[in-house]
Amino acid sequence: MSSTINPRFSVIIPLYNKAAEVEATVRSVLAQTLQPVEIVVVDDGSTDSSAAIVEAIGSPLVRLIRQANAGECAARNRAMAEAVGDWFALVDADDRWQPQFLEEVAEMIDLWPDRGIYSTAFDIVSPMGIVRANTPSERGPVENFWKESMTHYVTIPSATVLSRRAVEELGGFPEGMKMGGDQYMWIKVASRYGVCFSPKALCLYSMVASNRSSSIYTPEQTPYRLEDFLKEALWDENLNYWRREFIAKCAIGKALTLTAKGDEEFGRRVVENFGYTEHYRRGLSKLKALLALPKRVRPWAHRTYNRLAWLLAHKGL
Repeated sequence: MSSTINPRFSVIIPLYNKAAEVEATVRSVLAQTLQPVEIVVVDDGSTDSSAAIVEAIGSPLVRLIRQANAGECAARNRAMAEAVGDWFALVDADDRWQPQFLEEVAEMIDLWPDRGIYSTAFDIVSPMGIVRANTPSERGPVENFWKESMTHYVTIPSATVLSRRAVEELGGFPEGMKMGGDQYMWIKVASRYGVCFSPKALCLYSMVASNRSSSIYTPEQTPYRLEDFLKEALWDENLNYWRREFIAKCAIGKALTLTAKGDEEFGRRVVENFGYTEHYRRGLSKLKALLALPKRVRPWAHRTYNRLAWLLAHKGL
């Protein structure tokens, strides 16, 4: 490792009913070429054997904390509150890292310090096999995170490290938000501290894991809304324009899933508040079309569209 510093990483793993995957996740962390100071696993009220599997790994680096079910955002916040490191390396309990993930992030921290988010490219474990995600190609600070994120994946939870300083200053994940809590966090931190990215694919993101959060959605009860950010303005007019576009994309993407599951009020609110978008018109049109359909056919229409879009994008037809 060429880095002249040795960041203190606390690995943050929220856990809920991932008995089939969590051991591989934890062992991928233990296999890092640069070891973290700890792996903090918060079991968020699992009803399967997930917690017992973590305990059985028997590593002194692993700390298992149990709490009543409060959601993924609350579990991440609890883990970060308990952690001792200066950097919070996030990984979900059904994803994995390549051995050089923490080493690569450490080198970026050394080269480009004081960012709030450090992330890497990733591969997708899909029903068709391993697929490379569409991510940026340049290593280093992301000049316009908002514009870049309109067409590329720059940050996902399992390939992202947050600075303790940013989290302590800006607060953690939006508790009670069951979808889009990660994007809400990226907006907060990227607005103040910026993002650094590596094009090395050092994470495996699973689309085929059990208990996918999007498949078990229940209505949200949270005071946090993406509209919160529309009241703020960045100093740079161009950055602010693309930030508003990115926020609209996040809101519309979330609304598509919630509308398909019956939350028509959320969908209509998003159409009203984010209809200004100029660069995500297709998503907005899709949301309007979904709202026009009978409720009983919305889930089928949404699944069918997403499946066809995935197959076409990855040449599966």
